[in-house]
Amino acid sequence: MEKNKSRVPISQQPYQIDPKKGNGEIGGTVTVEINGKPVQVPFGTTILDACREANVYVPTLCHHPDLFMGGHCRLCLVEVEGFRTLQASCAFPITNPLKINTTTNDVRKARRHVMDLLLSEHHGDCYACVRNNNCELQTLAKEMGVDTFNFGHTKESRFEIDNSSFSLLRDMDKCILCRRCVRTCIDLQEVGVLEAIGKGYDTHISTFMEKPLADVICINCGQCINRCPTGALRANDPSDEIWKAIEDPTKHVVIQTAPSPRAGIGEEFGLEAGTSLTGNLNTALRRIGFNKVFDTNFTADLTIMEEGTELLTRLKKALVDKDKEVALPQFTSCSPGWVKYIEHFYPEYLDHLSSAKSPQQMFGTIIKTFYAEEAGIDPANIVSVALMPCSAKKFECNRPEMNSSGYKDVDYGLTTRELAMMIKESGIYLPDEEKSHFDDPFGEASGAGLIFGATGGVMEAALRTAYELITGRQVPFENLRIEATRGFEGIKQASVKLEGCVPDWSFLEGVDLKFIVAHGTANAKKVMEMLKAGELKDVHFVEIMACPGGCLGGGGMPIPTTTEIRKKRAQAIYAEDESLPVRKSHENPFIDVFYKKFIPEGPCSHKSHKLLHTHYTKRGKYIV
Repeated sequence: MEKNKSRVPISQQPYQIDPKKGNGEIGGTVTVEINGKPVQVPFGTTILDACREANVYVPTLCHHPDLFMGGHCRLCLVEVEGFRTLQASCAFPITNPLKINTTTNDVRKARRHVMDLLLSEHHGDCYACVRNNNCELQTLAKEMGVDTFNFGHTKESRFEIDNSSFSLLRDMDKCILCRRCVRTCIDLQEVGVLEAIGKGYDTHISTFMEKPLADVICINCGQCINRCPTGALRANDPSDEIWKAIEDPTKHVVIQTAPSPRAGIGEEFGLEAGTSLTGNLNTALRRIGFNKVFDTNFTADLTIMEEGTELLTRLKKALVDKDKEVALPQFTSCSPGWVKYIEHFYPEYLDHLSSAKSPQQMFGTIIKTFYAEEAGIDPANIVSVALMPCSAKKFECNRPEMNSSGYKDVDYGLTTRELAMMIKESGIYLPDEEKSHFDDPFGEASGAGLIFGATGGVMEAALRTAYELITGRQVPFENLRIEATRGFEGIKQASVKLEGCVPDWSFLEGVDLKFIVAHGTANAKKVMEMLKAGELKDVHFVEIMACPGGCLGGGGMPIPTTTEIRKKRAQAIYAEDESLPVRKSHENPFIDVFYKKFIPEGPCSHKSHKLLHTHYTKRGKYIV
């Protein structure tokens, strides 16, 4: 399925050049002069992109490569010959030859005045800010030689901090009105929680009727945090509570780590994106006081067993029993931002969601049941922490229904950025730590569980197992790489032919198992509209992740984020998958042990449903 280019920021769209077109014609090229140097660019290129193509630096704040042009901050001003005033380079398309200068005194002074105005209304102490030393405003102020507040500096807070959400915290005193969060929420995710309200000095970013975030349709994805240039948006950090638990000798504190943070946390220590630090992280976590370090990939494997069995059960009911009430296609339920999205916008289709819990929540349940029994620990004394790439995981673990163990299944959700701060606070430089393995009994997992971190990973993991169980043969793709599920196209659609099925699954003989992979809720909306229009009747399985790129682009991952950074993180995940001895969920040896010892009836049994699944009625009401 082709990418819908209308949803792709102009800076990411490939310019189409027609060789028959002349200089300055639509579809052709334009020759411009930047600081005296001629540069040829495709017709319609912005001045900012032309400068970057020519390796000419222009500062920006409101511009972000993931977003549509804004033109709000005016820091990217340049001089264009023939124009009376300076022009915002990010919003100026080149359609005819121009002479551009980026370094005149007028340009320098104008940019400095813009910065002074921004700082005059920016309240707060940089040293106590979560974005200190990773703040674009701070970096540019230093770059422009700001050493005094030429237009004064606000001394008093204008806004109350909104910490109503389990996932996000808003401090509008630090907001510079760049509107990146607005464009992220409206354009990138198509949720629309945030908007600029008021005029002039009273302009500010807020929600519908100025309500707290917890009371609006925020899906907790945290994509606004990832693109905010300052500390106006941040995740709701539970690290102080986690430190207290670690320091309490009566508490047994365990942590599960998801694959994406391990592929991204190195960026917080100055390493290149895509540097995996799995083994180093295990050692560091024990050093800072966690009693056990477990691999979330184990319950990702468990998710494949449960979700895959559920899909095969639905297919049997539909194809053999002719049950017209079966909801197909089945949608994945791993992404809490996506689950929140469908609850808000398409509640009539909740029965299409898999009932399987996310790997995080499955782990929380078995930590306080199976693990507590095996280790002889009172579950009341276990503190379960989840290291996740996702701010929505904080909301998920605090949902009141997530208590299948008889306790709060996961006590705290911790983002990659927050854990990096805890490690730094302990005086540890993560890349220098020795590598070590995860702890038993949840130290073994497959590469299939690992690739959950990338968009399409859940689908690929499911196909590796489902195809083999149905046909008795390995998926017919070189080195288990199912390329149809990989990549960063917004929506991907493909199928796998099922032939030579084993007797138990003979009813699937000759079936084209059709699937869709989508990431980002703007693309999720397209898939749901296709479902409403009856266009998915022959599709069997759909994977949707709320965040662009999947979990590796999650709202708790290191800042900055771009398509290139997300690609490098994905490469790290796929490379680690190929280095592992076990790469299919059903071949994880401890999965078999777990079922035999704890759920002998197998996947989707009564006990399994009680502990590892959730359920919705057709009206969208949650039931156990």
